[in-house]
Amino acid sequence: MKTQTTKTFTKQELDQILDKHKLWLSSGGEEGEKANLSYAKLHDADLIYANLSYANLHNTDLRYANLRRANLHYANLSSANLRYANLSYANLSSANLYSVNLSYSYLCSANLRFANLHSANLRRTVLSSADLQDADLSHADLISATLYRATLHNANLSSANLGSADLSSADLYSANLSSANLNSANLHSANLRSANLRGAKLHCANLDFSVFPLWCGGLDVNIDDNIAIQLLYHFVNNVKSSQYTSKQLKSLCKLKSIVKQANKFHRIGECGIITEDD
Repeated sequence: MKTQTTKTFTKQELDQILDKHKLWLSSGGEEGEKANLSYAKLHDADLIYANLSYANLHNTDLRYANLRRANLHYANLSSANLRYANLSYANLSSANLYSVNLSYSYLCSANLRFANLHSANLRRTVLSSADLQDADLSHADLISATLYRATLHNANLSSANLGSADLSSADLYSANLSSANLNSANLHSANLRSANLRGAKLHCANLDFSVFPLWCGGLDVNIDDNIAIQLLYHFVNNVKSSQYTSKQLKSLCKLKSIVKQANKFHRIGECGIITEDD
């Protein structure tokens, strides 16, 4: 099997490649040349605002590169090394990021709609406020990643590892989290409405104030006692305070055994004790 040779470029050579690529894009492919930077050594490169849409960056070394606000729409970044790279506000929509290494990188407010991140390494990656709608994150490693306020509508996170990830206030509406590892994840105030949680692991996860499917019978969700008590507390509290809940259900939520369990909620001091005669 032929071994690929690593490419190195001077700043002048790289600028020429980018200029030709820009012309290729603006001319619809009739002039210039599509950028082929596969296997290139571009670590620490300053590519802020660079237009690399549709470029070939397969297996490229982009460690510590500055790609802030870069356009990587439909770019091929499969197996690229972007460890510690700055991709904040970058456009990565529909990009191929299969098996990419984005660990410790910064993608705050990046556009990753429809991106292919299957089997990607996103350990400790910052994705706060990133748009990952319809992205494929199946089998991705997101251990300790930050996804605060990220948009994950219809995203595929099946079999993803989200252990200890921060998903607080994230929008996971209709996301596929089947067989995902969410152990010790922070899902505080997350929207999990219509999400697929079949076979998901949620041991020690924080679901405080999240929109979580209360009916889990057919979802085969693995949750521990702490999460069950969180759900019970919020359910009982909401039922008893709602003007639309039936008297029968309100009476059920006043039962001593149910109230006793609900009051084992770990944030009882902050949220308040439920009494039987409220």
